[in-house]
Amino acid sequence: MAPSARRTAGTMFAALYGELVPHAWRDPASEHDAYQLFHQRSLAMGWLDDRAGAEEVSAAGRRTHAAPGLWAMNDAGWSHPLAAPRPNLISWFQVEVSALPDDRPLPVQPFLRCAQDTTERVGAVRLTAVQILLPVQGIEASARPPYALVPSMRTSDWFGECDPQARVPVKVRIDGGVDRSIPMVAPQLARHVVPADQNVFAGEIDEVLPLGEFPAPPFDDRFWNGPPLHGMTLSGELAEWSCDAVGWLAATVADSAAHLGIHTPVLFTVLQG
Repeated sequence: MAPSARRTAGTMFAALYGELVPHAWRDPASEHDAYQLFHQRSLAMGWLDDRAGAEEVSAAGRRTHAAPGLWAMNDAGWSHPLAAPRPNLISWFQVEVSALPDDRPLPVQPFLRCAQDTTERVGAVRLTAVQILLPVQGIEASARPPYALVPSMRTSDWFGECDPQARVPVKVRIDGGVDRSIPMVAPQLARHVVPADQNVFAGEIDEVLPLGEFPAPPFDDRFWNGPPLHGMTLSGELAEWSCDAVGWLAATVADSAAHLGIHTPVLFTVLQG
């Protein structure tokens, strides 16, 4: 590795599906596209790793100390040429995740927070599905300390104050593509994801729901480990239908998979209803 190179966890991709009704006042030709808005939101929240774009020496000759962040920008858009016609893709975002501290989860919650904020900035959103490519290969499960074996579990109480009436039925697909590892550990993975000491997600393996119920990812199979052939499906309830809850569940799945020896990208999809 070159001295200036920075270790990363890998590429994370999010696709939001549903309905997007643009604000009446918004100019369709606006220069404020998905990439710019997501970049601005990530920067404002302190989550953007912009060190690669920062000059080491300022005009005055002093070294510039750029802040590290959770991810670096790759790409974003409102539509994608590889997206299937149904369900309707309303936005997508791609980042390079920074190397993870030993006691922190993949930053899926803040990533989806920025994705949702960006999409809602241009219109009214009705979300029906969320799909995320998780860089599980970037998680060093053996480095997790005892108090944070699955770091997201430390924050499950954030959802403890949810309205019980907000619970929503969901279908969850966890896919390893051409890799057959996930079906081999499906029972163990389900137990890891649905432990008794959390109430964010409750569910069980669903062997009946056809794979065709879930959207095909809007990227080429060579981008990850596709096509999505070998995985598992869970049916259950989520504490609320929000990108926050979906992000928590995705981070939990990623760490649980890593602990069970999964070392490839995982395609994670959640459908409402």
